[in-house]
Amino acid sequence: MALDESFVGRTYPADEPYEVGREKIREFASAIGDDNPAYTDPDAAKQLGHPDVIAPPTFVFAVSYGAVQRHVLTDEELGLDYDRVVHGDQKFAYSRPVRAGDRLLVTTTIESIRSISGNEILGIRGEVHDASGEHVVTALTKLVVRAKDDEDDESNAGEETA
Repeated sequence: MALDESFVGRTYPADEPYEVGREKIREFASAIGDDNPAYTDPDAAKQLGHPDVIAPPTFVFAVSYGAVQRHVLTDEELGLDYDRVVHGDQKFAYSRPVRAGDRLLVTTTIESIRSISGNEILGIRGEVHDASGEHVVTALTKLVVRAKDDEDDESNAGEETA
């Protein structure tokens, strides 16, 4: 099923805030192999002018993509077949780093729907603000909904039972 192009411009409001904790930041930095002390040591972060440890730049993906999962991917009217989705691209535009203690809220907007060679490209913008309303980062996500091919049709043909 093709994506409903009338969804371009649709905005999903923020829901529950994501509370950023020092331990989550430490775990993420460890998982990506980044030993920057600003991610784990509050004193090192303060020497750089931050009130507490900061998160690596890609940390916010978990927060912004969580909003995409809760809103865009579950919106049945959009017509998205999640079994065919692959992550296409990710970009971040920061106003300031994510910090331990932040309570982040994400407003998600479908920016574009394009078709290329039978694949559909879904562009999603996530505006991330803290609890006081300060802009923290804009997350730009591209999802690719792969086109069905003849093998998909053949593999599903035998699924009918009497």
